Amino acid sequence: MIAFLAALTCAATASAAGSYPTVAIVDYVYGCMKANGDTRAALESCSCSIDVIASILPYERYEAAATFRSLGFETGERGALFRQTAPAKSAIAELRRAQAEAEVRCF
Repeated sequence: MIAFLAALTCAATASAAGSYPTVAIVDYVYGCMKANGDTRAALESCSCSIDVIASILPYERYEAAATFRSLGFETGERGALFRQTAPAKSAIAELRRAQAEAEVRCF
C-alpha cells in the first residue's frame, strides 16, 4: 500500500513537471545544485524543488517571473521596469512563494 501511494505521488509530481520544458528543469536544477554544494543530496533536493514549483506554478507564470527577475538586474530605468511594476512584483512574489514551499518540502 505504501509503495502504491509513493508511486502515485511521484506520478502526480512528474506530470506537473512534465509541463515544463526539459531545458528549464535542468537549468533550475543546475543552478540550485551550484548554490547548494554540487552533491547527490543537492541533486535530490533540487529535483524535488523544481517538481514542487511546477506543481504550484504553470510554466507560463514561472517563465514570466523568472524573466522579470532576470531582467530586473539591469541597471537604470530599463531594470526598474522589471523590478517596480505591479506585474513584475506580483510575478516575482508568486515565484518566491512557490520557492519557499519547495524549500520547506525538499530541503
